[in-house]
Amino acid sequence: MSKRWVKNTNQQVPRSHNLLRLAKEALIEISDEQKHALIRITAFNLESRYPDYKKEFRGKCTLQFTAMELKKIEEVFIWLKSNL
Repeated sequence: MSKRWVKNTNQQVPRSHNLLRLAKEALIEISDEQKHALIRITAFNLESRYPDYKKEFRGKCTLQFTAMELKKIEEVFIWLKSNL
């Protein structure tokens, strides 16, 4: 996303883990499904980063849950890559 950001805004990419904000400000067209995926992926980053959330987050991460979420993340990655 950083190449697209610089190209569209002519500014450095801000320090942020908010993927939806970054995509919007990089002027990437986003569907509702992609919007929800970016929000969810951003939440995973926060939940796995902060100690208070780690234990609860690990409890969610069953094999089935993880496989499903990784598939969605791969789809988002391919979509973002196509927008560079």
